[in-house]
Amino acid sequence: MLCLKFTFAANTQHLNYFQISIAIPNSETRELLIAALSEHGVEGFEEEETSLKAFVSEEDYQAVAIAEILQEFGLTSKLETIEPTNWNAKWEADFEPVLINDFCTIRAHFHSLPLATKHEVIITPKMSFGTGHHATTHLMVEQMQHIDFKDKIVFDFGTGTGVLAILAEILGAAEVVAIDNDEWSYENTKENIGLNHCHNIVVSMDSIEDVQKTFDIILANINRHILLAYMPNMFAMLHSGGILLMSGLLVEDETMVCEAALASGFVLKGVNTRNNWISICCTKS
Repeated sequence: MLCLKFTFAANTQHLNYFQISIAIPNSETRELLIAALSEHGVEGFEEEETSLKAFVSEEDYQAVAIAEILQEFGLTSKLETIEPTNWNAKWEADFEPVLINDFCTIRAHFHSLPLATKHEVIITPKMSFGTGHHATTHLMVEQMQHIDFKDKIVFDFGTGTGVLAILAEILGAAEVVAIDNDEWSYENTKENIGLNHCHNIVVSMDSIEDVQKTFDIILANINRHILLAYMPNMFAMLHSGGILLMSGLLVEDETMVCEAALASGFVLKGVNTRNNWISICCTKS
Protein backbone atom coordinates (compact mmCIF):
# COMPACT_ATOMS: atom_id res chain seq x y z
CA MET A 1 0.00 0.00 0.00
CA LEU A 2 1.15 3.52 -0.77
CA CYS A 3 -0.30 6.26 1.39
CA LEU A 4 -0.22 9.78 -0.03
CA LYS A 5 -0.86 12.80 2.15
CA PHE A 6 -1.55 16.26 0.74
CA THR A 7 -1.72 18.96 3.42
CA PHE A 8 -3.24 18.05 6.77
CA ALA A 9 -3.11 20.96 9.19
CA ALA A 10 -1.95 20.39 12.74
CA ASN A 11 -5.46 20.33 14.20
CA THR A 12 -6.99 17.82 11.77
CA GLN A 13 -7.13 15.14 14.46
CA HIS A 14 -10.15 17.02 15.82
CA LEU A 15 -12.09 16.98 12.52
CA ASN A 16 -14.53 14.39 11.27
CA TYR A 17 -13.43 12.79 8.00
CA PHE A 18 -15.07 10.82 5.25
CA GLN A 19 -13.40 7.83 3.63
CA ILE A 20 -14.40 7.28 -0.01
CA SER A 21 -13.53 3.73 -1.12
CA ILE A 22 -13.35 3.31 -4.90
CA ALA A 23 -12.63 0.18 -6.97
CA ILE A 24 -10.06 1.11 -9.63
CA PRO A 25 -9.58 -0.98 -12.80
CA ASN A 26 -6.01 0.15 -13.59
CA SER A 27 -3.16 2.41 -12.46
CA GLU A 28 -3.74 4.92 -15.25
CA THR A 29 -7.29 5.58 -14.06
CA ARG A 30 -6.02 5.84 -10.48
CA GLU A 31 -3.53 8.60 -11.36
CA LEU A 32 -6.12 10.59 -13.29
CA LEU A 33 -8.67 10.20 -10.49
CA ILE A 34 -6.21 11.37 -7.84
CA ALA A 35 -5.46 14.47 -9.90
CA ALA A 36 -9.17 15.23 -10.31
CA LEU A 37 -10.21 14.60 -6.69
CA SER A 38 -7.31 16.60 -5.27
CA GLU A 39 -8.85 19.72 -6.83
CA HIS A 40 -12.12 19.20 -4.95
CA GLY A 41 -11.29 19.13 -1.26
CA VAL A 42 -9.76 15.66 -1.00
CA GLU A 43 -6.66 15.83 1.21
CA GLY A 44 -5.26 12.32 1.29
CA PHE A 45 -5.19 9.01 -0.54
CA GLU A 46 -4.32 5.40 0.16
CA GLU A 47 -3.53 3.34 -2.91
CA GLU A 48 -3.90 -0.41 -3.12
CA GLU A 49 -3.61 -2.72 -6.14
CA THR A 50 -7.27 -2.61 -7.16
CA SER A 51 -8.70 0.21 -5.08
CA LEU A 52 -8.26 3.77 -3.91
CA LYS A 53 -9.29 5.32 -0.60
CA ALA A 54 -9.77 9.08 -0.62
CA PHE A 55 -10.00 11.12 2.59
CA VAL A 56 -11.80 14.44 2.91
CA SER A 57 -12.85 16.43 5.95
CA GLU A 58 -16.57 16.80 6.59
CA GLU A 59 -16.34 20.57 6.16
CA ASP A 60 -14.56 20.27 2.78
CA TYR A 61 -16.64 17.42 1.36
CA GLN A 62 -17.98 18.44 -2.07
CA ALA A 63 -20.55 15.71 -2.63
CA VAL A 64 -21.87 16.88 -6.00
CA ALA A 65 -18.44 17.54 -7.54
CA ILE A 66 -17.05 14.21 -6.34
CA ALA A 67 -20.09 12.34 -7.61
CA GLU A 68 -19.71 13.97 -11.02
CA ILE A 69 -16.03 12.98 -11.18
CA LEU A 70 -16.80 9.36 -10.32
CA GLN A 71 -19.59 9.30 -12.88
CA GLU A 72 -17.23 10.68 -15.52
CA PHE A 73 -14.83 7.80 -14.83
CA GLY A 74 -17.67 5.27 -14.65
CA LEU A 75 -16.78 4.35 -11.06
CA THR A 76 -18.81 3.64 -7.94
CA SER A 77 -17.82 4.33 -4.35
CA LYS A 78 -18.62 3.59 -0.74
CA LEU A 79 -18.73 6.48 1.76
CA GLU A 80 -17.85 5.97 5.42
CA THR A 81 -17.41 8.35 8.34
CA ILE A 82 -14.19 7.75 10.25
CA GLU A 83 -13.25 8.79 13.75
CA PRO A 84 -11.04 11.86 14.29
CA THR A 85 -7.47 10.77 13.60
CA ASN A 86 -3.98 12.15 14.05
CA TRP A 87 -3.24 12.14 10.33
CA ASN A 88 0.35 13.26 10.72
CA ALA A 89 1.09 10.26 12.95
CA LYS A 90 -0.68 7.91 10.52
CA TRP A 91 1.23 9.35 7.56
CA GLU A 92 4.56 8.94 9.31
CA ALA A 93 3.73 5.33 10.17
CA ASP A 94 2.87 4.53 6.53
CA PHE A 95 5.64 6.55 4.84
CA GLU A 96 8.21 4.41 3.04
CA PRO A 97 11.59 5.43 1.55
CA VAL A 98 11.76 6.03 -2.19
CA LEU A 99 14.68 4.75 -4.27
CA ILE A 100 15.02 6.25 -7.75
CA ASN A 101 17.27 3.87 -9.67
CA ASP A 102 20.77 3.92 -8.18
CA PHE A 103 20.69 7.72 -8.23
CA CYS A 104 18.78 9.01 -5.20
CA THR A 105 17.10 7.82 -2.01
CA ILE A 106 14.36 10.02 -0.55
CA ARG A 107 13.63 9.09 3.06
CA ALA A 108 12.20 10.47 6.27
CA HIS A 109 14.36 11.47 9.22
CA PHE A 110 13.07 8.50 11.22
CA HIS A 111 14.19 5.92 8.63
CA SER A 112 17.43 4.06 9.19
CA LEU A 113 18.66 2.12 6.18
CA PRO A 114 21.96 1.55 4.40
CA LEU A 115 22.46 3.96 1.52
CA ALA A 116 22.24 2.08 -1.80
CA THR A 117 22.20 5.12 -4.11
CA LYS A 118 24.65 7.88 -5.02
CA HIS A 119 22.67 10.57 -3.21
CA GLU A 120 20.20 10.93 -0.36
CA VAL A 121 17.56 13.55 0.47
CA ILE A 122 15.80 13.63 3.85
CA ILE A 123 12.23 14.95 3.76
CA THR A 124 9.95 15.34 6.77
CA PRO A 125 6.81 13.68 5.38
CA LYS A 126 4.18 16.36 5.77
CA MET A 127 3.07 16.53 2.14
CA SER A 128 2.71 14.00 -0.67
CA PHE A 129 3.95 15.89 -3.71
CA GLY A 130 7.63 16.21 -3.07
CA THR A 131 8.34 12.93 -1.31
CA GLY A 132 9.18 11.10 -4.52
CA HIS A 133 6.21 8.76 -4.29
CA HIS A 134 4.25 10.68 -6.87
CA ALA A 135 5.18 10.09 -10.51
CA THR A 136 5.89 13.77 -11.21
CA THR A 137 8.52 14.14 -8.49
CA HIS A 138 9.99 10.78 -9.48
CA LEU A 139 10.27 12.00 -13.09
CA MET A 140 11.94 15.26 -12.06
CA VAL A 141 14.51 13.53 -9.85
CA GLU A 142 15.17 10.88 -12.46
CA GLN A 143 15.90 13.51 -15.13
CA MET A 144 18.01 15.66 -12.80
CA GLN A 145 20.70 12.98 -12.85
CA HIS A 146 21.34 13.85 -16.51
CA ILE A 147 21.79 17.59 -15.88
CA ASP A 148 25.05 19.25 -14.86
CA PHE A 149 24.30 21.32 -11.73
CA LYS A 150 27.92 22.08 -10.86
CA ASP A 151 28.24 25.81 -9.96
CA LYS A 152 24.87 26.56 -11.59
CA ILE A 153 22.23 29.07 -10.43
CA VAL A 154 18.92 27.25 -10.08
CA PHE A 155 15.29 28.35 -9.73
CA ASP A 156 12.84 25.90 -8.10
CA PHE A 157 9.40 27.19 -9.10
CA GLY A 158 6.75 25.81 -6.71
CA THR A 159 9.16 24.10 -4.35
CA GLY A 160 6.65 22.07 -2.28
CA THR A 161 8.81 20.20 0.23
CA GLY A 162 12.04 21.59 -1.22
CA VAL A 163 13.18 18.16 -2.40
CA LEU A 164 14.30 19.36 -5.85
CA ALA A 165 16.06 22.44 -4.47
CA ILE A 166 17.88 20.27 -1.94
CA LEU A 167 18.91 17.75 -4.57
CA ALA A 168 20.12 20.59 -6.82
CA GLU A 169 22.48 21.77 -4.08
CA ILE A 170 23.63 18.21 -3.41
CA LEU A 171 24.44 17.94 -7.13
CA GLY A 172 26.65 21.01 -6.92
CA ALA A 173 24.45 24.07 -7.54
CA ALA A 174 26.12 27.27 -6.37
CA GLU A 175 22.80 28.99 -5.58
CA VAL A 176 19.18 27.84 -5.49
CA VAL A 177 16.19 30.19 -5.30
CA ALA A 178 13.06 28.30 -4.22
CA ILE A 179 9.59 29.84 -4.08
CA ASP A 180 6.10 28.70 -3.14
CA ASN A 181 2.95 30.66 -2.40
CA ASP A 182 1.79 28.17 0.24
CA GLU A 183 2.85 28.87 3.84
CA TRP A 184 2.85 25.17 4.77
CA SER A 185 5.25 24.43 1.90
CA TYR A 186 7.44 27.39 2.83
CA GLU A 187 7.80 26.24 6.45
CA ASN A 188 8.26 22.60 5.46
CA THR A 189 10.97 23.51 2.94
CA LYS A 190 12.89 25.50 5.57
CA GLU A 191 12.75 22.51 7.90
CA ASN A 192 13.95 20.13 5.19
CA ILE A 193 16.80 22.47 4.18
CA GLY A 194 18.04 22.22 7.77
CA LEU A 195 17.68 18.43 7.86
CA ASN A 196 19.91 18.17 4.79
CA HIS A 197 22.46 20.74 6.02
CA CYS A 198 22.05 22.88 2.92
CA HIS A 199 23.52 26.40 2.81
CA ASN A 200 22.98 27.61 -0.75
CA ILE A 201 19.15 27.63 -0.86
CA VAL A 202 17.06 30.76 -0.38
CA VAL A 203 13.36 29.98 0.04
CA SER A 204 10.56 32.54 0.08
CA MET A 205 6.79 32.90 -0.19
CA ASP A 206 6.83 34.80 -3.47
CA SER A 207 5.33 34.68 -6.93
CA ILE A 208 7.46 34.36 -10.03
CA GLU A 209 6.99 38.08 -10.75
CA ASP A 210 8.87 38.85 -7.52
CA VAL A 211 12.01 37.02 -8.63
CA GLN A 212 14.50 39.48 -10.13
CA LYS A 213 17.26 37.08 -11.17
CA THR A 214 18.29 34.99 -14.14
CA PHE A 215 19.19 31.33 -13.95
CA ASP A 216 21.04 28.45 -15.58
CA ILE A 217 18.38 25.88 -14.69
CA ILE A 218 14.67 26.13 -13.86
CA LEU A 219 12.86 23.26 -12.14
CA ALA A 220 9.07 23.60 -12.38
CA ASN A 221 6.98 20.73 -11.02
CA ILE A 222 3.61 22.50 -10.79
CA ASN A 223 0.64 22.03 -13.13
CA ARG A 224 -0.33 22.74 -16.72
CA HIS A 225 -2.19 25.99 -16.04
CA ILE A 226 0.69 27.62 -14.17
CA LEU A 227 3.30 26.39 -16.64
CA LEU A 228 1.34 27.74 -19.60
CA ALA A 229 0.70 31.08 -17.91
CA TYR A 230 4.37 31.64 -17.02
CA MET A 231 6.17 30.03 -19.98
CA PRO A 232 7.33 33.42 -21.37
CA ASN A 233 8.51 34.45 -17.88
CA MET A 234 10.58 31.29 -17.52
CA PHE A 235 12.12 31.84 -20.95
CA ALA A 236 13.10 35.39 -20.00
CA MET A 237 14.58 34.20 -16.69
CA LEU A 238 16.91 31.64 -18.29
CA HIS A 239 20.43 32.36 -19.47
CA SER A 240 21.30 31.40 -23.03
CA GLY A 241 21.93 27.66 -23.04
CA GLY A 242 19.83 27.25 -19.91
CA ILE A 243 17.62 24.26 -19.13
CA LEU A 244 13.93 24.15 -18.19
CA LEU A 245 12.68 20.88 -16.66
CA MET A 246 8.90 20.71 -16.14
CA SER A 247 6.43 18.20 -14.71
CA GLY A 248 3.08 18.13 -12.94
CA LEU A 249 1.70 17.22 -16.37
CA LEU A 250 -0.46 14.42 -17.70
CA VAL A 251 0.18 12.69 -21.01
CA GLU A 252 -2.67 14.59 -22.63
CA ASP A 253 -1.00 17.90 -21.68
CA GLU A 254 2.07 17.17 -23.81
CA THR A 255 1.02 18.77 -27.10
CA MET A 256 -0.33 21.96 -25.52
CA VAL A 257 2.67 22.53 -23.25
CA CYS A 258 5.25 21.68 -25.92
CA GLU A 259 3.59 24.08 -28.35
CA ALA A 260 3.63 26.84 -25.73
CA ALA A 261 7.31 26.17 -24.98
CA LEU A 262 8.22 26.33 -28.68
CA ALA A 263 6.18 29.51 -29.14
CA SER A 264 8.10 31.13 -26.28
CA GLY A 265 11.43 30.30 -27.93
CA PHE A 266 12.43 27.07 -26.18
CA VAL A 267 14.00 24.10 -27.95
CA LEU A 268 12.39 20.79 -27.00
CA LYS A 269 14.93 18.20 -25.83
CA GLY A 270 12.81 15.32 -24.58
CA VAL A 271 9.65 14.00 -22.94
CA ASN A 272 9.58 11.20 -20.36
CA THR A 273 6.56 9.28 -19.09
CA ARG A 274 5.64 7.50 -15.87
CA ASN A 275 2.16 6.21 -15.00
CA ASN A 276 0.42 8.59 -17.41
CA TRP A 277 2.40 11.59 -16.11
CA ILE A 278 5.17 13.29 -18.05
CA SER A 279 8.21 15.52 -17.68
CA ILE A 280 9.39 17.83 -20.43
CA CYS A 281 12.95 19.12 -20.85
CA CYS A 282 13.66 22.24 -22.91
CA THR A 283 16.64 24.50 -23.52
CA LYS A 284 17.09 28.15 -24.40
CA SER A 285 19.36 28.45 -27.41
